[in-house]
Amino acid sequence: MRVVIAGAGSVGSSIARELLGNKHEILLIDEKPEVIGRSGLKGAKWLIGDACELTTLKDARLDEADVVVSATGDDKVNLVVSLLAKSEFGVGRTVGRVNNPKNDWMFDDSWGVDVAVNTPRLMTALVEEAVEIGDLVRLLTLQTGVSSIVEFTVPQDSPLVGETIGSLSLPEDCAVVAILRDDSPITPSPDDLVEGGDEVFFLAAIAAEDELRVALSARADDDRNDADDQLYG
Repeated sequence: MRVVIAGAGSVGSSIARELLGNKHEILLIDEKPEVIGRSGLKGAKWLIGDACELTTLKDARLDEADVVVSATGDDKVNLVVSLLAKSEFGVGRTVGRVNNPKNDWMFDDSWGVDVAVNTPRLMTALVEEAVEIGDLVRLLTLQTGVSSIVEFTVPQDSPLVGETIGSLSLPEDCAVVAILRDDSPITPSPDDLVEGGDEVFFLAAIAAEDELRVALSARADDDRNDADDQLYG
């Protein structure tokens, strides 16, 4: 896969290093020639220039790129690069780094962004994930703001424990895509049993998140109501 990364700072270089380790072809664009010497990225190709300029992107052969990553520290640059990648070069997939959470709303298909990576929001989500057991946490927004990856940590006393993935009553536009159990990822099947402490990852339409949250919490409410009925007759 050929990936072009605009911005060779700490974020862009880290992305490039991971992708190079997975044998992808990487081209980095940056205005500062000195980044080449300090990057330590063996095997990467370089282009020194302004990624907001069409001539630079033409020199980068953006029309041959499978993915363009806009990873600079300037949201304006990241938006312009994403828009040009889509509108001028027809790149199939663009990933844009959001530096200021206030600009998050602009990183959508109107600016050519397929996936917006909001580092502050992601870090907040990971913090919330550690403390908000039993609630949904949005980890990543996908498909131009239409879909998201959300996580639900199953409490030990949840009524979901012992049920199969296939028996879960999920809203439309929601699907279980992965389970993290004892630090090991599991590809879920309908017959897999839910265990307490499981981190269940859903691919969901953003519009369905509230319904999914209600559905998961309602299971606990129903369980309590059944217990009350048995207690009081």
